[in-house]
Amino acid sequence: MKTNQTFTVIFFTRKSRSVANLLSIYVRITILGKRAEISLKRKIDAGQWDCAKGRGKGRSEEIRNLNAYLDQVQAKLLQCHAQLVQEDKIVSSNAIKMRFLGEDKVSRTLMDLIEYHNGNMVHVLKPGTMKNYYTTEKYLKRFLKSNFKQEDIHLKQLNYRFILDLEHYLRKCTDKRKRLCLNNNGVMKHLERFKKMVNLAVKLEWVNKNPFDRFQLKFNKFDRVFLTQRELRLIEETEFKQDRLQYIKDCFVFSCYTGLSYVDVKELTWDKIAKGIDDRNWIYTKREKTDELVKIPILPQAWEILEKYRDYPTHNGLLPICSNQKVNTYLKEIAGACGIHKNITFHVARHTFATTVMLSNGVPIETVSKLLGHTKLSTTQIYARVIDSKISEDIGNLLQRFMERESQSA
Repeated sequence: MKTNQTFTVIFFTRKSRSVANLLSIYVRITILGKRAEISLKRKIDAGQWDCAKGRGKGRSEEIRNLNAYLDQVQAKLLQCHAQLVQEDKIVSSNAIKMRFLGEDKVSRTLMDLIEYHNGNMVHVLKPGTMKNYYTTEKYLKRFLKSNFKQEDIHLKQLNYRFILDLEHYLRKCTDKRKRLCLNNNGVMKHLERFKKMVNLAVKLEWVNKNPFDRFQLKFNKFDRVFLTQRELRLIEETEFKQDRLQYIKDCFVFSCYTGLSYVDVKELTWDKIAKGIDDRNWIYTKREKTDELVKIPILPQAWEILEKYRDYPTHNGLLPICSNQKVNTYLKEIAGACGIHKNITFHVARHTFATTVMLSNGVPIETVSKLLGHTKLSTTQIYARVIDSKISEDIGNLLQRFMERESQSA
């Protein structure tokens, strides 16, 4: 490809419309006879311009600075041309102009990516998920100001070192009381969301190389908290004189026997309850988080709670549940009053449903997965717990079969 014979850069001037004898300086890029021009926003006196050389005349400091700037412009245009050739992209006068001005895809910025991602995902993801992406954006902006002393960078500046420095910054972030803001998994979640944005940039061809290629997200694994049969019975049998605690206890127990999340309990209405194929009452709803259709037979313990609040004047749903933050605060009081030394949140009810109510009573994990509204069985396996009593029961059954075989062979 004989690019040197078809590519030229020249500087020229036009008369200024506002001031007589003053010239405005332009640069013209020509490839295969096609031109693109860029105004350099520089002016010079008509008598100081050398048309043949395309430079200023004289040795004054002002002229020397102008000519040095024009040399830089020419060098950058040559560099843009070389980049396009190396990237095997279409080399045209307009393409070089766009690359020079930073208006082509290669010169997109990190904030461009975040704005594009969040602008599109706001119509796809749930508000709670989008809130997490906005928080990640906040940390990224703080990181840029702290480490780069600027508000934005080009995507081509993203590299493996950037990811490592971002991880280090997130681990050291503190609040007003100088306490660490994030634990390891919190840091990893922000990096995971950032990785998804960068993956989008790769698909859009805004970057040529993914800086996350050699970076591994390392989450700490924790056993998810759930209530044992004894602990669940303790909460069920405890009555509270304070209405706020009694209401939340009932809502929590209802979730333990249905597997519904906080938001699904809050939005539960009578029109979502109907007779199932077994002529028993079922809940027919869509999970707020995944929009997955869920069909749940209502166990007697859960139905008793619904009947209890049938005539209760709630604003929207069937049960008297307050904000998620207050619910979790009240649950800590409830756990303390019942002598349960676990960090209980409303989501613990969902784990309890999967583990204590379902799996430990022999319900197959495939059925539990359907009841929880999971799209993948692997997600349900995170909730699943093999409890000591279930192990003991299974081994007991195994030993019984051994004994039966021995008696048959004797």
